[in-house]
Amino acid sequence: MILPISIIGTAVLRKKAEIVTPDYPGLKELIDNMFETMYKSDGVGLAAPQVGESLRLFVVDAAPMTDDDNDVFTKSFKRVFINPEIIEIFGENCSYQEGCLSVPGLHENVVRKDGIKIKYLDENFLPKEETLTGPASRVVQHEFDHLEGILFTDKVGMLRRKLIKNKLANISRGKFERSYKVKLA
Repeated sequence: MILPISIIGTAVLRKKAEIVTPDYPGLKELIDNMFETMYKSDGVGLAAPQVGESLRLFVVDAAPMTDDDNDVFTKSFKRVFINPEIIEIFGENCSYQEGCLSVPGLHENVVRKDGIKIKYLDENFLPKEETLTGPASRVVQHEFDHLEGILFTDKVGMLRRKLIKNKLANISRGKFERSYKVKLA
């Protein structure tokens, strides 16, 4: 089922998400719906707060970000992250243009470190730990921010934030073209 995506200005996007327990009702269905919603919306990641659920859960499939036919890892980087914890952030600062399904039509350069080490539970609640770099690291950092109530627009420079303030206000009021189901504040 395609779920509506919460748009900037929606309170759930600014809350720190809650821990997911193995007995959370309908968790498998929620995960399936999140993947379906993400694909239908042309996203590469989707966090539970973006579909109105204040849960420490996100899904990613970074294959669409692959620009090099030899990047086999990114092509196969499809994961479910439950209760993730970033253990370490490392590497060079890298600037990359990010967008977000909760901030439609806006893309801004965001500086992030190139690598992370993360531990999480998969969809079967099995513990996992991975070291990620490149596009996979960036997608995971972006989605992890959603669990902390942070949007990518919070990470752009102060001057740029001032310049996009009116555009963000318009998006929060629903003044944007829709190509997927949305939920406004």
